[in-house]
Parts: sequence; C-alpha cells; structure tokens
Amino acid sequence: MSEGINNDRRRFLGAAAVTIAASQLSVIPSSNAQANQAKALPSIKPGTNTTFGSLKQINAGLLHIGYADAGLNGGPVVILLHGWPYDIHSFVDVAPLLASAGYRVIVPYLRGYGTTRFLSADTVRNGQQSVVALDIIALMDALKIQTAIIGGFDWGAWRRCGRSAARRWFPSVAI
Repeated sequence: MSEGINNDRRRFLGAAAVTIAASQLSVIPSSNAQANQAKALPSIKPGTNTTFGSLKQINAGLLHIGYADAGLNGGPVVILLHGWPYDIHSFVDVAPLLASAGYRVIVPYLRGYGTTRFLSADTVRNGQQSVVALDIIALMDALKIQTAIIGGFDWGAWRRCGRSAARRWFPSVAI
C-alpha cells in the first residue's frame, strides 16, 4: 500500500530543517563573541553580488573539485551545498555575509556542475545523496577541515531518497 504525499508534514520538516540550520549558525558565534567581538551582519540587497571572483580547485576523493572560499581560514567553517538545478551562485549573496561575521565559507560545485570533474573516466557516475556526502567528507579531508556547519537545498530531496531511506538516515525524524 502506498502512502500519499503529506504536504503539511513536508512543509513542517522543511521549516524544521531551516530552523535547525539557523540555530546552528546563531550558536557558534555566541561561543566566540567574547573573544572575537562578533559584529552584526550588514544588510544586503539580494542580487548585489554576481560572482565569487577566482575559484579554487583541489583533488578530493574521486573528484577535482572547484569551489569558492571566502572569509578567514581560522574562523568556523560553513559549507554551503547547492542543489539541482542550481549551482554555487545560489549563495553569492550569502557567502560574503557569513564571511563578514567571521566564518570561513566553502561553496563547492557538486559532481556534474561547474569546474568539478571526475579524476578517472572509469568512475561510476552517481548522484545519490550518500555519494554527495562522501564527496564533502573528502573535500573536508583535503582542506584539513575537522568540523563544519553544513547548509544546502535541493528540489525534492525527500522524494528522491524515499521514505525508507530517509528513515534509515534520520531515524529520530517523523517522516
């Protein structure tokens, strides 16, 4: 028997995910506020920034990853992940705001996008969320990043992974 899509639950989960992500961003600066005297984020009109400037490239796992890197190397790291059908420019206004608040912001092109390429032509092409997670872990290892705040979005991510997979990955979330 197939369950119908529960749009109320989907909206609730989306709002919960945004709330959790926002709370993570607000908790870290408060722990550093005394030492760094964190400043308020400036207001910025959407669409003000149109580019990241020069991008960096690094070999990480199975990929040669292209990424934007903004902010201080010593600050807490935020990795922003674009979804289909977008690319890193989805965060072109967000990255400078986070960087101005003391974060190091990494915005990689995911596999199949921009300047990110497979290191071997023999690598199986796969776009599953678990593989994207492995790519980000490899990127963090290559950049010697121990911990990071992850932010991102995608069209229909829950639909693609399916309820049974989502229950395995997120057993404490009511799906």
